[in-house]
Amino acid sequence: MYLKSPSLEEGSRMPAKHSLNGGNLSPELSWGDFPAETKSFAVTCYDPDAPTGSGWWHWVALDIPANVTTLTEGAKLAAPARELTTDYGTKGFGGACPPSGHGMHRYVFTVWALPVEKLDLPDGATAANAGFMLNAMALATAKITATYVTP
Repeated sequence: MYLKSPSLEEGSRMPAKHSLNGGNLSPELSWGDFPAETKSFAVTCYDPDAPTGSGWWHWVALDIPANVTTLTEGAKLAAPARELTTDYGTKGFGGACPPSGHGMHRYVFTVWALPVEKLDLPDGATAANAGFMLNAMALATAKITATYVTP
């Protein structure tokens, strides 16, 4: 399985337009070569370097139909897809925003191929709940890790 983006490159700095204060736009993402038994996808963005002891969830998009293999920049998801509340306390993409002076952070964008059309999680589930379920169920995953430092 692969994941690609015209604005993200593995290990490279994420453009400011994907930061909280620079546009707050989710990046365009596309994927392919997923298992034939895939019934839906999830897309997440997670910062393992956040000074929380548990990282920071920037995006949790679930129940993306198996025939959808691209999300446009600034994507607005339509049903049956749904988004859970991020660690910002809002639904949808929340851009990079490491604390000033905290140095470089990694932002792991992951697409998850799933064997179910709808993940069995309530809308009020936490991103950590979703992360647990996704890791337990994924048929395949693909990742791009980009970096960002608050100027």
